[in-house]
Amino acid sequence: MPTTNHITTKWLGKMAFESTNPSGLNLTIDAGPDVGGEGKGYRPKALMLSSLAGCSGLDVASLIKKMKLEVDDFQIDTIANLTDEHPKFYDAVTVEYHFHGSNLDEKKLQRAVDLSVERYCGVMEMFRQFAKIEIKTIFHHK
Repeated sequence: MPTTNHITTKWLGKMAFESTNPSGLNLTIDAGPDVGGEGKGYRPKALMLSSLAGCSGLDVASLIKKMKLEVDDFQIDTIANLTDEHPKFYDAVTVEYHFHGSNLDEKKLQRAVDLSVERYCGVMEMFRQFAKIEIKTIFHHK
C-alpha cells in the first residue's frame, strides 16, 4: 500500500487559510496586504523553502547524532530565485549549510550534507525537478 499524505486546507475568509498537518499542528497561510491579505500567515512559496531546509536539516541532524559529531550551532540558509513571469516559480535555489563549533570534523559533516542532498532528502529531489540546486557548506570555527 503506497504512503500518502492527506492535508486539508480550509478557507478562513479574505486571503487566509488553515492547513492541517500529520503532526497535529496546523498552520495558517495568508497573503500580504498588497494583495488583500492581512499577512497573518505563512506565504506558500516561502513555505516550500522551509520544507526543503527542514527535510535536509532533519537528515543532517540525525547524521550528526549518529556520527557523534560536535557541532555547537547549525543553520541552513535557503536563497531562491523567483521567475518574472506567471506562474512564478523557483528556477534556482542555493542551499547553504552553516556549521559552528570549536571542534568541527569538516570531512564527516560534508559527508552528512552529501548524504542528505544526494540520497535521503525527498524534498530536495522534488526541487530538482524544476530548479537548479546549488549546495554550499560553510564551516565557522570558534
